[in-house]
Amino acid sequence: MGLRRRSRELALQFLFQNEFDRKTSATDAVRSFAEHFDVEKDVVEYAGQIVDGITRQSAEIDREIQACSAHWKIPRMALVDLNVMRIATFEMKFHSPAVPPHVAINEAVDIAKKYGTTDSGAFVNGILDQVARSLT
Repeated sequence: MGLRRRSRELALQFLFQNEFDRKTSATDAVRSFAEHFDVEKDVVEYAGQIVDGITRQSAEIDREIQACSAHWKIPRMALVDLNVMRIATFEMKFHSPAVPPHVAINEAVDIAKKYGTTDSGAFVNGILDQVARSLT
């Protein structure tokens, strides 16, 4: 597994945890994790960029996802699926340099299949395909 994949999975874990523990920000959790566990610096650094970027751009990222999801409202989405889509949307729209849509979507689908339900891959793929189309 590549460094970026590990970073995305780590970011997903911090974002998911943050849904339940609002006392500690996801960004602070990344910093604390880096201090206490032996993980490659590049993995933690990129995970931190993702988490920090999503934190700063959360409203716009969620608006983009919602606009591309005709039948599902954000509060009804599974938290794993939602956070996977937030990561991919951030990487396609806000990260500099932008991650190519096909890369961000493929990574998101693979991670959704690993951590989500049997339907997560298709759900994430469908919405992120619309997000990618809206960026062009």
